Amino acid sequence: MTNFFSSKFKLGILGGGQLGKMMLYETRKYDIKTFVLDPNPEAPCKVGCDHFQQGSLMDYDTVYNFGKKVDILTFEIETVNIKALAQLEKEGKKVYPSAKTLESIQNKGRQKLFYQKHNIPTAPFVVFSNKAHLAEGITNNKIRLPFVWKSTQGGYDGKGVSIIKTGADLAKLPDVECIAEEMVNFKNELAVIVVRNPSGEIKTYPVVEMEFHPEANQVEYVICPARIDDKVAQKAITVAQKVSESFEHVGILAVEMFQTQEDEILVNEVAPRPHNSGHYSIEASYTNQFEQHIRAILDLPLGATESIVGGIMVNLVGAEGYAGDVEYENIEKIMQMRGVTPHIYGKQQTRPFRKMGHVTIIHEDINEAREIAEKVKNTIKVISK
Repeated sequence: MTNFFSSKFKLGILGGGQLGKMMLYETRKYDIKTFVLDPNPEAPCKVGCDHFQQGSLMDYDTVYNFGKKVDILTFEIETVNIKALAQLEKEGKKVYPSAKTLESIQNKGRQKLFYQKHNIPTAPFVVFSNKAHLAEGITNNKIRLPFVWKSTQGGYDGKGVSIIKTGADLAKLPDVECIAEEMVNFKNELAVIVVRNPSGEIKTYPVVEMEFHPEANQVEYVICPARIDDKVAQKAITVAQKVSESFEHVGILAVEMFQTQEDEILVNEVAPRPHNSGHYSIEASYTNQFEQHIRAILDLPLGATESIVGGIMVNLVGAEGYAGDVEYENIEKIMQMRGVTPHIYGKQQTRPFRKMGHVTIIHEDINEAREIAEKVKNTIKVISK
């Protein structure tokens, strides 16, 4: 086994946001040298890595030359230059997840077609090349109103997703390649975190339930364990494992799903990296998702994925009507509550609905934890000075 610990081994991370920052906590625990590339000179990762480089994640030469400096390369965001990753792999560099896995996931149209090809259950959809093509598709009944519109590139945290109810809603859409997806009448939005290493060892975390903000289309609460029937939970885990094996991914894979009114499971989308739906694991699990990702990409034995206690994650996002230097109002009040731990990401500027941190609530009774989570949400405010 390679000596990763307290050695000259170099781990490279593409992306310097909060996910990378939380990954770095785990590399510090193991004393692994880290290199981070991010376009923002004040990225959250800057304070926690050994070497920080400012640069574009989409520029071939920048990504390629950065990758040459390290022994293993991973990423905390999907918008990176795939051709550079593929070239590094050709030259023998280890990239996890692989360029092939990322290429199948990075474009939402390709991702949906992948599910279709591999008989993975997903909502019916049509891919359109631009807005005119979409309008033609509505006229020709290829897709019926209402439907969910998704940009195939660059959507995240509720951006790049719209519900289209009338023809007038089309006018607001950008002229980009997109998917039109049938509306799913669902009971719950669920997620399963799957972890897999290069040796093929695979484990899943418990199914989580996600509650979304009605306007921002952004997760407000993640609840673990999900308050669903055991048979439904097992079905979700089975589907998530099939998704993981089909992508042949290495590292963390977050599989977001719908539970329909008939208790069928439909895959919505995936993320090949640590994910918002796994943040509860920092306090509530035997092995948190960030340590697990590090273990997986280094081909180390995977840790236990079971929960020690029930956990709920509350996203801290910028309050509406505020933009500028951030201030966390009433943070000391939530810190007085039992089982409550805030995580601040280190972004200096807030704006409406920007993810600025999260709070974990752990409790033996998940319903009690949900009540505390509501109090947390109503107490702390992310505003500007």
